[in-house]
Amino acid sequence: MAEPHDPEDRLDRLLVRRVLDTGEAQAFEQLLRRHQGLVRAQLRRLLHGDAAQADELAQEVFLRLWRKLDQYRGEARFATWLFRLAYTVFLESRRKGRLDVQEGVEPEALDEALGAAPQAPQALRLDLQQALARLPRAERQALMHCAELGLSHEEAAQVMGVPLGTLKSHVQRGKQRLRHWLQDWKERTP
Repeated sequence: MAEPHDPEDRLDRLLVRRVLDTGEAQAFEQLLRRHQGLVRAQLRRLLHGDAAQADELAQEVFLRLWRKLDQYRGEARFATWLFRLAYTVFLESRRKGRLDVQEGVEPEALDEALGAAPQAPQALRLDLQQALARLPRAERQALMHCAELGLSHEEAAQVMGVPLGTLKSHVQRGKQRLRHWLQDWKERTP
């Protein structure tokens, strides 16, 4: 494992080492506490706000984390690797038909997505929600990982398991579509 520059990632790697070397349960609990909120947020967004399904999947992610922690090689930040694990669990569950995934966008995410101001008119928020829901799944998920979860393009590409160029294309096309579909709002505001 290469020595990370990010102090948060350094702490994660130290905790991983402690779990793997000694089986220390407290170190694993600390990893969970540090990342459970972000994993649940990712799953909630992928499930369009369904907190119950997100919590169920999060439990599966953390069980799998316990079993697969020794597979973490340190080529990416631990958080990126964990987001990838959560995304994989989501995709597998969807493929097996265990999820009731409604197409759409979590309303609470609208203020964050692409910089929409919290005081934006309700009509703009609804139009943005509808526009995001119209995006192809790959573009919507790429924007969610980058704009909402704050991952870099490289990290989002790793999480989604796509080449970096493909991820960047999804983000760019998604932004272009949103700009086009919402251009009337830009023309109405000074």
